[in-house]
Amino acid sequence: MYIKENSIPFLMGLLFMIVILPSCSDSPDVLDKNQCIILTIEKGKVIDPIISSGTVEPESEVFIRCYYPSTIKKIVREPGSNVQSGDLIMVLDDQQVKADIDNTKDQLSLKKNSLEKNNLAETSTKIDLKYNEDVKKLNITSLKSQLSDEEQLIEVGGISPAKIEKTKQEIALAEKELLTMKEKNGIRLKQLKAEEEGLLLGIEIQEKELNEKLAGLEQMNVRSPSTGIVLAIGNKPGEKVSKDQVLVRISDLSSFKISGSIEEKMADFVKTGTQIYAVFEDTKLSGHIGIVSPVVENGKIQFNVHLEESSHSKLIPHQNIELWIAKNFKEKALRIRNIPQFSKGKPEYLYIYKDGKAYKNRISTGYISPDYIEITDGVKEGDQIIMPLSGYQLLKNANEVAVKD
Repeated sequence: MYIKENSIPFLMGLLFMIVILPSCSDSPDVLDKNQCIILTIEKGKVIDPIISSGTVEPESEVFIRCYYPSTIKKIVREPGSNVQSGDLIMVLDDQQVKADIDNTKDQLSLKKNSLEKNNLAETSTKIDLKYNEDVKKLNITSLKSQLSDEEQLIEVGGISPAKIEKTKQEIALAEKELLTMKEKNGIRLKQLKAEEEGLLLGIEIQEKELNEKLAGLEQMNVRSPSTGIVLAIGNKPGEKVSKDQVLVRISDLSSFKISGSIEEKMADFVKTGTQIYAVFEDTKLSGHIGIVSPVVENGKIQFNVHLEESSHSKLIPHQNIELWIAKNFKEKALRIRNIPQFSKGKPEYLYIYKDGKAYKNRISTGYISPDYIEITDGVKEGDQIIMPLSGYQLLKNANEVAVKD
Protein backbone atom coordinates (compact mmCIF):
# COMPACT_ATOMS: atom_id res chain seq x y z
CA MET A 1 0.00 0.00 0.00
CA TYR A 2 1.25 3.45 -0.94
CA ILE A 3 1.48 6.08 1.83
CA LYS A 4 2.00 9.69 1.16
CA GLU A 5 5.05 11.22 2.79
CA ASN A 6 3.07 13.98 4.50
CA SER A 7 0.69 11.44 6.05
CA ILE A 8 3.43 9.69 8.16
CA PRO A 9 3.17 12.12 11.15
CA PHE A 10 -0.57 11.56 11.19
CA LEU A 11 -0.16 7.78 11.27
CA MET A 12 2.43 7.99 14.07
CA GLY A 13 0.04 10.08 16.13
CA LEU A 14 -2.75 7.62 15.48
CA LEU A 15 -0.50 4.75 16.59
CA PHE A 16 0.33 6.65 19.81
CA MET A 17 -3.40 7.15 20.43
CA ILE A 18 -4.14 3.44 19.90
CA VAL A 19 -1.20 1.85 21.78
CA ILE A 20 0.21 4.29 24.31
CA LEU A 21 -2.75 6.23 25.59
CA PRO A 22 -4.87 3.27 26.67
CA SER A 23 -1.99 1.89 28.78
CA CYS A 24 -1.54 5.29 30.42
CA SER A 25 -5.22 5.64 31.14
CA ASP A 26 -5.21 2.28 33.00
CA SER A 27 -2.67 3.55 35.52
CA PRO A 28 -4.06 5.88 38.24
CA ASP A 29 -2.86 9.45 38.27
CA VAL A 30 -2.96 9.58 42.08
CA LEU A 31 -2.74 6.87 44.77
CA ASP A 32 -4.82 7.14 47.93
CA LYS A 33 -2.36 6.62 50.80
CA ASN A 34 -5.14 5.20 52.96
CA GLN A 35 -5.62 2.43 50.40
CA CYS A 36 -1.95 1.47 50.44
CA ILE A 37 0.51 -0.48 52.55
CA ILE A 38 3.72 1.27 53.60
CA LEU A 39 6.72 -0.85 54.59
CA THR A 40 10.18 0.19 55.77
CA ILE A 41 13.41 -1.40 54.61
CA GLU A 42 15.26 -2.59 57.72
CA LYS A 43 18.20 -4.75 58.71
CA GLY A 44 17.61 -8.09 60.35
CA LYS A 45 17.73 -11.85 60.07
CA VAL A 46 16.36 -13.57 56.96
CA ILE A 47 16.23 -17.34 56.66
CA ASP A 48 15.99 -19.59 53.66
CA PRO A 49 13.61 -22.19 55.09
CA ILE A 50 12.42 -25.68 54.42
CA ILE A 51 8.80 -25.94 55.51
CA SER A 52 7.72 -28.97 57.53
CA SER A 53 5.20 -29.68 60.27
CA GLY A 54 5.08 -30.93 63.84
CA THR A 55 2.91 -31.61 66.86
CA VAL A 56 3.25 -30.12 70.35
CA GLU A 57 4.06 -32.67 73.06
CA PRO A 58 4.98 -32.45 76.77
CA GLU A 59 8.74 -32.00 77.07
CA SER A 60 9.02 -34.55 79.85
CA GLU A 61 7.15 -37.05 82.01
CA VAL A 62 7.08 -37.05 85.80
CA PHE A 63 7.33 -40.30 87.77
CA ILE A 64 5.98 -40.20 91.32
CA ARG A 65 7.63 -42.90 93.42
CA CYS A 66 6.57 -44.41 96.72
CA TYR A 67 8.38 -42.62 99.55
CA TYR A 68 7.60 -45.20 102.22
CA PRO A 69 6.42 -48.84 102.12
CA SER A 70 2.64 -48.89 102.41
CA THR A 71 -0.66 -50.04 100.95
CA ILE A 72 -2.82 -48.12 98.45
CA LYS A 73 -5.89 -46.93 100.32
CA LYS A 74 -7.67 -44.84 97.66
CA ILE A 75 -7.18 -43.63 94.07
CA VAL A 76 -8.60 -40.14 93.57
CA ARG A 77 -7.59 -39.41 89.93
CA GLU A 78 -7.75 -42.07 87.24
CA PRO A 79 -5.46 -42.22 84.16
CA GLY A 80 -6.42 -39.53 81.64
CA SER A 81 -7.31 -36.99 84.32
CA ASN A 82 -6.02 -33.42 84.03
CA VAL A 83 -4.30 -32.32 87.22
CA GLN A 84 -2.88 -29.07 88.55
CA SER A 85 0.15 -28.74 90.78
CA GLY A 86 -0.82 -29.92 94.28
CA ASP A 87 -3.90 -31.91 93.23
CA LEU A 88 -4.47 -35.12 95.24
CA ILE A 89 -4.04 -38.25 93.09
CA MET A 90 -3.78 -41.14 95.53
CA VAL A 91 -3.99 -41.88 99.28
CA LEU A 92 -1.69 -44.44 100.92
CA ASP A 93 -2.32 -46.13 104.28
CA ASP A 94 -0.36 -44.24 106.97
CA GLN A 95 -0.70 -46.59 109.97
CA GLN A 96 2.71 -48.21 109.57
CA VAL A 97 4.60 -44.94 109.12
CA LYS A 98 2.82 -43.48 112.18
CA ALA A 99 3.85 -46.53 114.25
CA ASP A 100 7.43 -46.19 113.00
CA ILE A 101 7.42 -42.48 113.90
CA ASP A 102 6.29 -43.25 117.47
CA ASN A 103 8.95 -45.95 117.79
CA THR A 104 11.66 -43.61 116.50
CA LYS A 105 10.55 -40.90 118.93
CA ASP A 106 10.86 -43.38 121.82
CA GLN A 107 14.36 -44.40 120.69
CA LEU A 108 15.34 -40.77 120.36
CA SER A 109 14.11 -40.04 123.89
CA LEU A 110 16.18 -42.94 125.24
CA LYS A 111 19.31 -41.66 123.47
CA LYS A 112 18.77 -38.14 124.77
CA ASN A 113 18.32 -39.56 128.29
CA SER A 114 21.56 -41.52 127.90
CA LEU A 115 23.30 -38.33 126.80
CA GLU A 116 22.03 -36.53 129.88
CA LYS A 117 23.31 -39.35 132.12
CA ASN A 118 26.65 -39.30 130.33
CA ASN A 119 26.95 -35.54 130.83
CA LEU A 120 26.22 -35.91 134.54
CA ALA A 121 28.70 -38.80 134.85
CA GLU A 122 31.30 -36.74 133.01
CA THR A 123 30.82 -33.83 135.39
CA SER A 124 31.05 -36.11 138.42
CA THR A 125 34.14 -37.85 137.10
CA LYS A 126 35.86 -34.55 136.40
CA ILE A 127 35.19 -33.48 140.01
CA ASP A 128 36.57 -36.79 141.38
CA LEU A 129 39.64 -36.64 139.18
CA LYS A 130 40.32 -33.06 140.15
CA TYR A 131 39.94 -33.95 143.84
CA ASN A 132 42.35 -36.90 143.57
CA GLU A 133 44.91 -34.72 141.79
CA ASP A 134 44.60 -32.00 144.42
CA VAL A 135 45.03 -34.57 147.23
CA LYS A 136 48.15 -35.97 145.59
CA LYS A 137 49.55 -32.46 145.11
CA LEU A 138 48.93 -31.65 148.80
CA ASN A 139 50.67 -34.87 149.79
CA ILE A 140 53.71 -33.90 147.75
CA THR A 141 53.71 -30.42 149.25
CA SER A 142 53.55 -31.94 152.73
CA LEU A 143 56.42 -34.31 152.00
CA LYS A 144 58.54 -31.46 150.66
CA SER A 145 57.83 -29.43 153.82
CA GLN A 146 58.79 -32.48 155.91
CA LEU A 147 62.02 -32.87 153.95
CA SER A 148 62.88 -29.21 154.64
CA ASP A 149 62.39 -29.70 158.35
CA GLU A 150 64.45 -32.91 158.34
CA GLU A 151 67.32 -31.18 156.52
CA GLN A 152 67.44 -28.58 159.32
CA LEU A 153 67.43 -31.30 162.02
CA ILE A 154 70.27 -33.25 160.47
CA GLU A 155 72.52 -30.21 160.88
CA VAL A 156 72.13 -30.48 164.65
CA GLY A 157 72.23 -34.27 164.62
CA GLY A 158 68.55 -34.64 165.43
CA ILE A 159 67.82 -37.09 162.62
CA SER A 160 69.62 -39.73 160.64
CA PRO A 161 70.51 -39.37 156.92
CA ALA A 162 68.51 -42.54 156.19
CA LYS A 163 65.31 -40.76 157.23
CA ILE A 164 65.97 -37.91 154.81
CA GLU A 165 66.68 -40.36 152.03
CA LYS A 166 63.38 -42.14 152.73
CA THR A 167 61.44 -38.84 152.54
CA LYS A 168 63.08 -37.98 149.24
CA GLN A 169 62.03 -41.39 147.86
CA GLU A 170 58.45 -40.82 149.04
CA ILE A 171 58.40 -37.42 147.26
CA ALA A 172 59.72 -38.93 144.00
CA LEU A 173 57.16 -41.73 144.18
CA ALA A 174 54.33 -39.26 144.88
CA GLU A 175 55.31 -37.08 141.92
CA LYS A 176 55.44 -40.15 139.69
CA GLU A 177 52.01 -41.22 140.90
CA LEU A 178 50.70 -37.70 140.22
CA LEU A 179 52.04 -37.81 136.66
CA THR A 180 50.49 -41.25 136.09
CA MET A 181 47.22 -40.03 137.59
CA LYS A 182 47.14 -37.04 135.20
CA GLU A 183 47.71 -39.32 132.20
CA LYS A 184 44.96 -41.72 133.33
CA ASN A 185 42.62 -38.82 134.03
CA GLY A 186 43.31 -37.43 130.54
CA ILE A 187 42.48 -40.81 129.00
CA ARG A 188 39.30 -41.07 131.07
CA LEU A 189 38.17 -37.59 130.00
CA LYS A 190 38.78 -38.51 126.35
CA GLN A 191 36.69 -41.65 126.85
CA LEU A 192 33.86 -39.59 128.30
CA LYS A 193 34.12 -37.15 125.36
CA ALA A 194 34.05 -40.01 122.86
CA GLU A 195 30.97 -41.45 124.58
CA GLU A 196 29.30 -38.03 124.36
CA GLU A 197 30.13 -37.65 120.64
CA GLY A 198 28.83 -41.17 119.99
CA LEU A 199 25.56 -40.37 121.71
CA LEU A 200 25.28 -37.06 119.82
CA LEU A 201 25.89 -38.86 116.52
CA GLY A 202 23.27 -41.45 117.39
CA ILE A 203 20.79 -38.69 118.22
CA GLU A 204 21.57 -36.91 114.93
CA ILE A 205 20.98 -40.13 112.96
CA GLN A 206 17.77 -40.79 114.88
CA GLU A 207 16.51 -37.24 114.26
CA LYS A 208 17.26 -37.62 110.55
CA GLU A 209 15.30 -40.89 110.48
CA LEU A 210 12.44 -39.19 112.30
CA ASN A 211 12.37 -36.30 109.79
CA GLU A 212 12.38 -38.77 106.89
CA LYS A 213 9.46 -40.64 108.42
CA LEU A 214 7.58 -37.40 109.07
CA ALA A 215 8.17 -36.47 105.41
CA GLY A 216 6.98 -39.95 104.51
CA LEU A 217 3.79 -39.32 106.47
CA GLU A 218 3.13 -36.23 104.33
CA GLN A 219 3.77 -38.31 101.20
CA MET A 220 0.97 -40.70 102.12
CA ASN A 221 -1.23 -38.18 100.30
CA VAL A 222 0.26 -38.44 96.80
CA ARG A 223 -0.07 -35.10 95.01
CA SER A 224 0.83 -33.89 91.52
CA PRO A 225 4.12 -31.93 91.46
CA SER A 226 3.07 -29.98 88.34
CA THR A 227 0.28 -29.35 85.87
CA GLY A 228 -0.22 -32.35 83.60
CA ILE A 229 -2.20 -35.40 82.62
CA VAL A 230 -2.20 -38.65 84.58
CA LEU A 231 -0.86 -41.21 82.12
CA ALA A 232 -0.76 -44.34 84.29
CA ILE A 233 -1.26 -45.63 87.83
CA GLY A 234 0.72 -48.76 88.61
CA ASN A 235 -1.41 -50.41 91.31
CA LYS A 236 -4.95 -50.88 92.57
CA PRO A 237 -6.50 -50.07 95.95
CA GLY A 238 -5.47 -52.62 98.58
CA GLU A 239 -2.19 -53.55 96.90
CA LYS A 240 1.11 -53.16 98.75
CA VAL A 241 3.80 -50.86 97.37
CA SER A 242 7.48 -50.78 98.27
CA LYS A 243 9.86 -47.86 98.71
CA ASP A 244 10.86 -46.18 95.38
CA GLN A 245 8.22 -48.11 93.41
CA VAL A 246 6.59 -45.98 90.65
CA LEU A 247 3.06 -45.07 91.71
CA VAL A 248 1.98 -42.53 89.08
CA ARG A 249 3.22 -41.37 85.68
CA ILE A 250 2.26 -37.82 84.64
CA SER A 251 2.92 -35.79 81.51
CA ASP A 252 4.42 -32.48 82.59
CA LEU A 253 2.47 -29.67 80.89
CA SER A 254 4.66 -26.88 82.28
CA SER A 255 7.02 -27.13 79.28
CA PHE A 256 6.76 -28.55 75.77
CA LYS A 257 8.71 -29.84 72.81
CA ILE A 258 7.63 -30.48 69.22
CA SER A 259 7.68 -33.78 67.41
CA GLY A 260 8.36 -32.97 63.73
CA SER A 261 8.47 -34.92 60.50
CA ILE A 262 9.72 -34.23 56.99
CA GLU A 263 10.08 -36.01 53.66
CA GLU A 264 13.05 -38.37 53.49
CA LYS A 265 14.51 -36.48 50.53
CA MET A 266 15.05 -33.49 52.83
CA ALA A 267 16.95 -35.54 55.42
CA ASP A 268 20.29 -33.84 54.67
CA PHE A 269 18.92 -30.58 56.05
CA VAL A 270 17.67 -32.11 59.30
CA LYS A 271 20.63 -32.27 61.67
CA THR A 272 20.86 -32.10 65.45
CA GLY A 273 21.45 -28.48 66.50
CA THR A 274 20.02 -26.92 63.31
CA GLN A 275 18.03 -23.75 64.01
CA ILE A 276 14.30 -24.09 63.52
CA TYR A 277 11.20 -21.96 64.04
CA ALA A 278 7.76 -23.06 65.20
CA VAL A 279 5.08 -20.87 63.61
CA PHE A 280 1.43 -20.74 64.64
CA GLU A 281 -1.22 -18.01 64.75
CA ASP A 282 0.76 -14.75 65.13
CA THR A 283 3.62 -16.39 67.03
CA LYS A 284 7.08 -17.54 65.94
CA LEU A 285 9.20 -19.43 68.46
CA SER A 286 12.86 -20.24 67.86
CA GLY A 287 14.50 -23.52 68.81
CA HIS A 288 16.89 -26.24 67.69
CA ILE A 289 16.53 -29.74 66.32
CA GLY A 290 17.24 -32.38 68.95
CA ILE A 291 17.20 -36.12 68.35
CA VAL A 292 16.72 -37.21 64.74
CA SER A 293 15.29 -40.72 64.31
CA PRO A 294 17.38 -42.96 62.03
CA VAL A 295 14.27 -44.91 61.04
CA VAL A 296 12.23 -43.87 57.98
CA GLU A 297 8.46 -44.33 58.35
CA ASN A 298 6.09 -43.84 55.42
CA GLY A 299 8.78 -41.95 53.52
CA LYS A 300 9.35 -39.50 56.38
CA ILE A 301 11.88 -39.04 59.14
CA GLN A 302 10.98 -37.94 62.65
CA PHE A 303 12.82 -35.43 64.83
CA ASN A 304 12.38 -33.50 68.08
CA VAL A 305 12.43 -29.72 68.41
CA HIS A 306 13.54 -28.09 71.67
CA LEU A 307 12.16 -24.57 71.97
CA GLU A 308 13.87 -21.66 73.70
CA GLU A 309 10.47 -20.68 75.15
CA SER A 310 9.28 -24.17 76.00
CA SER A 311 6.71 -22.80 78.49
CA HIS A 312 5.07 -20.31 76.09
CA SER A 313 1.44 -19.72 77.08
CA LYS A 314 0.09 -20.45 73.59
CA LEU A 315 1.55 -23.97 73.39
CA ILE A 316 -1.15 -26.63 73.70
CA PRO A 317 -0.67 -30.44 73.72
CA HIS A 318 -1.40 -32.11 70.34
CA GLN A 319 -1.41 -28.71 68.59
CA ASN A 320 -0.31 -28.88 64.93
CA ILE A 321 2.45 -26.38 64.13
CA GLU A 322 4.29 -25.31 60.98
CA LEU A 323 8.06 -25.64 61.21
CA TRP A 324 10.65 -23.60 59.32
CA ILE A 325 14.01 -25.34 59.15
CA ALA A 326 16.75 -22.77 58.53
CA LYS A 327 18.56 -24.23 55.50
CA ASN A 328 20.51 -20.96 55.18
CA PHE A 329 20.25 -17.56 56.83
CA LYS A 330 21.77 -14.08 57.04
CA GLU A 331 21.88 -12.17 60.31
CA LYS A 332 22.04 -8.53 59.14
CA ALA A 333 20.40 -8.49 55.74
CA LEU A 334 18.37 -5.66 54.22
CA ARG A 335 14.84 -6.99 54.38
CA ILE A 336 11.22 -6.16 53.84
CA ARG A 337 8.21 -7.86 55.31
CA ASN A 338 6.70 -10.49 53.03
CA ILE A 339 3.03 -9.66 52.51
CA PRO A 340 0.27 -11.39 50.49
CA GLN A 341 0.46 -8.64 47.84
CA PHE A 342 3.77 -10.19 46.73
CA SER A 343 1.78 -12.95 45.07
CA LYS A 344 4.80 -14.58 43.44
CA GLY A 345 6.90 -14.19 46.58
CA LYS A 346 9.81 -12.64 44.66
CA PRO A 347 9.20 -9.05 43.55
CA GLU A 348 11.27 -7.65 40.68
CA TYR A 349 10.62 -3.99 41.50
CA LEU A 350 9.26 -1.85 44.34
CA TYR A 351 7.79 1.63 44.57
CA ILE A 352 9.72 3.90 46.93
CA TYR A 353 7.52 6.41 48.73
CA LYS A 354 9.15 9.82 49.03
CA ASP A 355 7.95 13.43 49.07
CA GLY A 356 4.35 12.52 48.28
CA LYS A 357 5.20 10.34 45.28
CA ALA A 358 5.80 6.65 44.50
CA TYR A 359 8.89 6.00 42.37
CA LYS A 360 9.36 2.68 40.62
CA ASN A 361 12.68 1.05 41.47
CA ARG A 362 14.05 -2.26 40.19
CA ILE A 363 15.51 -4.52 42.89
CA SER A 364 17.33 -7.80 43.37
CA THR A 365 16.31 -10.31 46.02
CA GLY A 366 18.13 -12.99 48.04
CA TYR A 367 16.70 -15.35 50.65
CA ILE A 368 12.92 -15.46 50.87
CA SER A 369 10.92 -16.78 53.82
CA PRO A 370 7.20 -16.56 54.57
CA ASP A 371 7.84 -13.55 56.82
CA TYR A 372 10.70 -11.62 55.16
CA ILE A 373 12.32 -11.03 51.77
CA GLU A 374 16.00 -10.16 51.52
CA ILE A 375 16.74 -7.18 49.22
CA THR A 376 20.29 -7.35 47.88
CA ASP A 377 20.19 -4.33 45.53
CA GLY A 378 18.02 -1.33 44.62
CA VAL A 379 17.13 0.04 48.06
CA LYS A 380 18.81 1.18 51.26
CA GLU A 381 17.97 0.88 54.94
CA GLY A 382 15.19 3.23 55.98
CA ASP A 383 13.56 3.50 52.52
CA GLN A 384 9.76 3.42 52.66
CA ILE A 385 7.96 1.19 50.21
CA ILE A 386 4.36 1.82 49.17
CA MET A 387 1.98 -0.68 47.61
CA PRO A 388 -1.75 -0.53 46.81
CA LEU A 389 -3.81 -2.98 48.84
CA SER A 390 -4.74 -4.74 45.62
CA GLY A 391 -1.10 -5.10 44.56
CA TYR A 392 1.21 -3.49 42.01
CA GLN A 393 -0.91 -4.61 39.07
CA LEU A 394 -2.98 -1.47 39.68
CA LEU A 395 -0.02 0.72 38.72
CA LYS A 396 0.53 -0.94 35.31
CA ASN A 397 4.29 -0.41 35.56
CA ALA A 398 4.00 3.36 35.91
CA ASN A 399 7.38 4.89 36.69
CA GLU A 400 5.99 7.59 38.98
CA VAL A 401 2.64 8.12 40.70
CA ALA A 402 1.48 10.90 43.01
CA VAL A 403 0.26 9.89 46.49
CA LYS A 404 -2.40 11.83 48.37
CA ASP A 405 -3.04 11.70 52.11
